[in-house]
Amino acid sequence: MIDISGNINLALLLTVIAGLSTGIGSVIAYFIKKPKMIYVSFSLGFSAGVMIYVSLVELLPSALEAIGQFLGVVAFFIGIAFIGVIDILIPEEKNPHHFIGVSERTGVQVDKNLMRTGLFTALAIAIHNFPEGLATFGTALNDVKLGILIAVAIAIHNIPEGISVSMPIFYATGNKNKAFVYSFLSGVAEPVGAIIGFLILMPFLSEGVLASLLAFVAGIMVYISIDELLPMAHRYGHSHTVVFGFILGMFIMASSLLML
Repeated sequence: MIDISGNINLALLLTVIAGLSTGIGSVIAYFIKKPKMIYVSFSLGFSAGVMIYVSLVELLPSALEAIGQFLGVVAFFIGIAFIGVIDILIPEEKNPHHFIGVSERTGVQVDKNLMRTGLFTALAIAIHNFPEGLATFGTALNDVKLGILIAVAIAIHNIPEGISVSMPIFYATGNKNKAFVYSFLSGVAEPVGAIIGFLILMPFLSEGVLASLLAFVAGIMVYISIDELLPMAHRYGHSHTVVFGFILGMFIMASSLLML
């Protein structure tokens, strides 16, 4: 057993901040009449660059060094399979990374099912945020500085998720407060996921388990980046902006790691 008690509170705080950043997206949605999707594309590309770089350059290599090539690779692909199964279980039209009703041309496309769409999107985001919370929490337990960087990357891509929840609900009900509440609550799944994951792992925590968790987290973040962030970022026709954001994210992540 190892002593990680000093990191638990901070790890949980980082997870809460990352998860509840969906509320920031909800607030932003109040002031958006015609979204500038180039900003969304850039931020999602940036977030993907951060997450892929830190996963393949820092988290996975650290795990491989601690527990060996075989166990590290197994844990990595278990992480991919875990988030992949969650993704498959959610029908594509209810996937939170599809901006329901939002377009560059019209701003918001109103239809009679907007409220239902917003509620399903909120539920889907909550399910997706569960493993993301475990990713932030697990990384921060092992390395607080690295956990902060992961929390920032996840928070960035949670903001547009908040927009995707609040806009349909707001345009269906005309109630800004209701839109904010549903968006805010969808982010609560991240700290909940962290707490449940920690309670399950706590009796077994050791250097080997923490190293395996890093590889597992790396798998989750690589999948999220490749399957969700980058495709969504490219959807709005700003491919060069996405690439620039992606490279800048990797560069800033690399610079940050050099200074740690």
